[in-house]
Amino acid sequence: MAMDQSAPDKRRLPPGIWLLGMASLFMDASSELVHSLLPVFMASVLGASMLTIGIIEGVAEATVAITKVFSGALSDYLRHRKWIVVFGYSLAAFTKPMFPLAQSIAWVFGARFIDRVGKGIRGAPRDALIADITPPELRGAAYGLRQALDSIGAVIGPLLAVGLMIWLVNDIRSVLWVAVIPAFIAVALLLFLREPGELAAGPAAARWSAAGAGMLPARFWVIVSQGGVFTLARFSEAFLILRAQDVGLALGQVPWVLVIMSLSYALFAYPAGAAADRMNHRFLLLVGIAPLVAADLVLATADSAMAVWVGCALWGLHMAFTQGLFAKLVADVAPQALRGTAFGIFNLATGAALLLASVIAGGLWTAYGPALTFWAGAGFATLAGLGVLVTHSPRRS
Repeated sequence: MAMDQSAPDKRRLPPGIWLLGMASLFMDASSELVHSLLPVFMASVLGASMLTIGIIEGVAEATVAITKVFSGALSDYLRHRKWIVVFGYSLAAFTKPMFPLAQSIAWVFGARFIDRVGKGIRGAPRDALIADITPPELRGAAYGLRQALDSIGAVIGPLLAVGLMIWLVNDIRSVLWVAVIPAFIAVALLLFLREPGELAAGPAAARWSAAGAGMLPARFWVIVSQGGVFTLARFSEAFLILRAQDVGLALGQVPWVLVIMSLSYALFAYPAGAAADRMNHRFLLLVGIAPLVAADLVLATADSAMAVWVGCALWGLHMAFTQGLFAKLVADVAPQALRGTAFGIFNLATGAALLLASVIAGGLWTAYGPALTFWAGAGFATLAGLGVLVTHSPRRS
């Protein structure tokens, strides 16, 4: 396959991509500040078991996926996406005060659930909107840039958590209050977003009905199956945080787990996305699964903080090479009128896989300890790589 050697110029990307990216940066700074401390907060302050944490994390992420189906289809039906995106960000912002106020696991579960509903509402319409406003030849770069900015926020959030935990002498509740500020900045930024005019209407039978799924091409379902298998090999990042604590990292230093993972993600997300505009997708999927296998092997045998850092950096590298690529593949094969529906279905499949993976991880950790949890992850990741080798890779549109 011939390759276009010219790298995409970030300046050619529409302003809306930058605005969506900056909103993601601020919201992820808020969310990751919370998430970098939440597993420890649940385990040490509220007394939750590893299995309980696995279930909460899995249900939270599955909630995102299920909600994306409905919000994506609704954006196709309404033929507008911006205000659905704004509502999703707003809902997540208004849940942030619930975490520091939590007095029980049930309260945390409720806050996490509502927060993830907000993420689910904004996810599929936002991903579809990126495809709507970006030229096809720059879609990989657009998804990569948004995810890079999102990951920068995911670096800032845990760094804030580390600094504030030192400043506030490990007062987790006070630190969690700070997350409210960037969440509302993200919502304010989106008010300036301009979307294209009303989208073209799809077939009447496909709008806001299950019939839309049947009108998606066969290549889309190949991508869905590949995305599900890849996600099954990657459980919640909460277990990275717990692994760091398990090897003896001090409470205030645990957020460095997400800093290192997200920094790796941020550094490679845009180059990987740009590469997806020019290179063979099967090759890039194989490149992306290799760091996950390596990360699991390192984390399974980790006996020091340095080993955990290496594992987290490899985990972020895996995310950089796969998440933007899958978004581009979905955008390329889905008709514009069903693009929100397509992203919703894709995220439902991957969310269900993440729920299963997180519950399995929590069960393995509780019964056999952390090492076997990550050995199992390496096995699933290897199977995912073998699946790419034997599955026909969708061609570029």
